[in-house]
Amino acid sequence: MNGLSNSNKEKTVIEGSGTAVVFPGQGSQRHGMGKDFYDAIPVCRDIYNEASDVLGWDVAAMCFGNDERLNLTEYAQPCILTTEIAMYTGLQSLYEFKPEYFGGHSLGEYTALVAADVVPFSKALEIVSLRGHLMQEAMPAGAGGMAAVISQDLDVTIIAETLKELPIDVANDNSPNQVVISGHSGSLPLAEQRLTAVFGNGESFRFVPLNVSAPFHSRFMNAMREAFNEALQKLLMLLTPGNAHKVTSNFTGLFHSNDRRAIIERLTAQLSGTVRWRENMKVIAERAHSIFEVGPSRPLREFFKTTGVQCQSIITLSAAARLFEQKLS
Repeated sequence: MNGLSNSNKEKTVIEGSGTAVVFPGQGSQRHGMGKDFYDAIPVCRDIYNEASDVLGWDVAAMCFGNDERLNLTEYAQPCILTTEIAMYTGLQSLYEFKPEYFGGHSLGEYTALVAADVVPFSKALEIVSLRGHLMQEAMPAGAGGMAAVISQDLDVTIIAETLKELPIDVANDNSPNQVVISGHSGSLPLAEQRLTAVFGNGESFRFVPLNVSAPFHSRFMNAMREAFNEALQKLLMLLTPGNAHKVTSNFTGLFHSNDRRAIIERLTAQLSGTVRWRENMKVIAERAHSIFEVGPSRPLREFFKTTGVQCQSIITLSAAARLFEQKLS
């Protein structure tokens, strides 16, 4: 059974005040992502074509081929945004997928704002393309790094206190079992030593350096804030903020307000601030009884799982068919 098999019968309607969709960010990319949606659904092809027109390079070829540039921040971010919006739009076309609440991790927050009709897709592409370029250039190659701290019942406040004298910041508070730190690469070994002394008694403790090109969501991103905020200000009057209160903010951990300037301020602050994903999950779970992750891979499902909340992932068209069409039987 493929994703188009219900075209001649009543559509599954996935909607209501208890439904939420979340989108993963950078690191979720993979070669071939979204190709099944592209091949099967015309509106998805239109989205990839629009992205190529806006950016001036072939987004579909970058996503579907073996080009290693897909792992570079400046290419990964617009490719992930395009793929997630194509997948989301395809689900709307096939299954009348109409979530009430939206969330996204880091880059995924931009996808969420597009999906909620707050930010136009074409403008979001321009913004995340610039965002990726600026993040790539914010620090000399090799000078910055990131690492995942993995253990049970992590206290992000204790982690921040342990590292306060180092040029290291808490980048992502992902779940009770994972916190990502970011900063000067030369200080990561000392950060590991200090965190091991605090959390390393349990067998579950791990310190995992990440293969990234810059120290995202750290103080070292402050150098690009002015240029990025200037670009965001041009977006100000193009926002349609009526649905912003349905989208979570990584910076605050709460839902956005419908204030245009507040949205811009929070997106700017997100660059160097902690992604409060643990808090995002909490406020989404308080309102939604069904949560779906839409994107190239499924990291957010695993984060929700650590909090005892079910999140169903859709990374392929066949996964959507299995998930949604069983509701018809």
